[in-house]
Amino acid sequence: MNHADTDTDPDPRPAGALARLAGLRTRLGQVASVARGAMAPMVGTAASVDPLGLGEALTHVAVSAAFNPDVTVAAAGRYIAGLVQAGIATTARLARITPAGPLAPEPGDKRFTDPAWNEKAYYFWAMQHYLLRRRLVDEILGAAAGLDPVTRGKADFAARLGVEALSPSNFLFSNPVALRRARETRGRSLLAGLKLLGADVLENGGYPRHVPPAAFEVGRNLAMTPGKVVMRTRLFELIQYAPQTETVYEVPLLCSPAWINKYYVMDLAPGRSFIEWAVQHGHTVFCLSYKNPDQSMRDVTMDDYLAGIKSATDAIMAITGSPQVNLAALCLGGLLASILMAHLAARGDGRIRSGTLLNTLTDYTSPGQLGSFTDKRSVDRLAARMKKSGFLDAVDMARTFNLLRPNDLVFNYVQSSWLLGEAPPSFDILAWNGDATRMPAAMHEAYLRSCYVNNQLARGEMTVGGTRLNLKDVKNDVYVLSAKEDHIAPWRSSYLATQLFGGKVRFVLSSAGHIAGIVNPPSPKAVHWTNDKLEANPRDPEQWLASATQSKGTWWQDWSAWIAERSGSKRTPPPLGNEQYPVLEDAPGDYVREK
Repeated sequence: MNHADTDTDPDPRPAGALARLAGLRTRLGQVASVARGAMAPMVGTAASVDPLGLGEALTHVAVSAAFNPDVTVAAAGRYIAGLVQAGIATTARLARITPAGPLAPEPGDKRFTDPAWNEKAYYFWAMQHYLLRRRLVDEILGAAAGLDPVTRGKADFAARLGVEALSPSNFLFSNPVALRRARETRGRSLLAGLKLLGADVLENGGYPRHVPPAAFEVGRNLAMTPGKVVMRTRLFELIQYAPQTETVYEVPLLCSPAWINKYYVMDLAPGRSFIEWAVQHGHTVFCLSYKNPDQSMRDVTMDDYLAGIKSATDAIMAITGSPQVNLAALCLGGLLASILMAHLAARGDGRIRSGTLLNTLTDYTSPGQLGSFTDKRSVDRLAARMKKSGFLDAVDMARTFNLLRPNDLVFNYVQSSWLLGEAPPSFDILAWNGDATRMPAAMHEAYLRSCYVNNQLARGEMTVGGTRLNLKDVKNDVYVLSAKEDHIAPWRSSYLATQLFGGKVRFVLSSAGHIAGIVNPPSPKAVHWTNDKLEANPRDPEQWLASATQSKGTWWQDWSAWIAERSGSKRTPPPLGNEQYPVLEDAPGDYVREK
């Protein structure tokens, strides 16, 4: 990190450091008043997620483990034995002997790579105590028999979050890297860390920031693909992108983003934009940019969103003259696109030429970690909470997703920012991740109940717009893309879409996670898996993977060939907007800038 910035780096001389400490007194006083009662950096976590019933789940684990005393006592015995072994190995380090401890960090765990964790007695003991405590928690969770999957999932989440919060790497006096940095900088890193901590407590609810506040801005270095807003409704703006090729395909492409977060994850930055890629490969591209809901939209329903995306296709067909539209949809936008395709198919409307579903769940039989937080009781509690405000707050949603990966998205920044005094790096995906949006109460509750609780779409039981939906009615081709490390829409669950649609489905597996699997431009590291050996997709995703072919390069390239075959012949580009849908303003529009 750059420590030359005099606005953030304290004077290295003792007098300068004391002067800066005095200058921080007022600000730190404000921090103390906000953080009063805090016992650890993430003390607010338990209260913020209490509506999920985590404490109740942990109580069930404790009771269940008590009725399985043999396993519980054995786990406690291994814990005590491990402490004894760790104590002996720690004592040996005082004599500069370094025998192995009872446990070793997992390969790739960057928290404990510094040699001091293994060589210095104090840090070695702190690390071993943490590792032994983590194993004890895992074994007690395993000893709890007879728990339903939802309760077990909640307990597992809460227990592991608590264990990771107490990692010695999260605290100054048990983190050798932080203490070494403090010595090397004569305390400058501590002062910089205090400043970052103060800003995070006062301005970010006590959570460490992922990116510097002013590092990114839509229209400046995000959402840069040239285009025009050609339609605006209560729910969305429709952006039409300017052509970048002399000719374009006849069938236009509509990008349907998730209504959580802003649309520009599909137009992230030049060279990393899926929309830019599609435009440069000859497609007339449109994209929905949803309005950030407020209390006035509390009664907006799924039917309203369905009508909205349908009206967008009306506009696209009117502007381009094409009787059909291709869809490319991400996450919940993919769910909405699937609902639209089923709705139109049930009514004999053939306007959709093909559908591309990116990291999308259509079958919620096994929804992954989020399934533990979307059971009926949790949804009931959340619904009661949303009735008061009229929406699900953006902060609640964003922090829930972050806590699913606490070491990567929370504690990693506690260490680098608060302990080491390093400003967070500028990373466009994390900037987008922090630009969260609210969700209308009625729509969000209906979504959770119909999908997570009752799995109505996959069962053919969902009714939207007065029409009962069955994905088997969808006969157009569908491209299903999943990411191998996705923890939001697990790839094996996304794969189940191959068994639901009535048309031909191509399944492709990308590397990386939920967002990096989508923001996946050509690079030497990019890989993806396809399977052209099987005549039909088997029901078992493992069977598909067993005979799949791994290819270097991004799935964007595979998709480009697939979508080209479903986009008609080439023509001169259509105008931007028309008399019925005139140009309103330049992309990225107004709605994306709303907070």
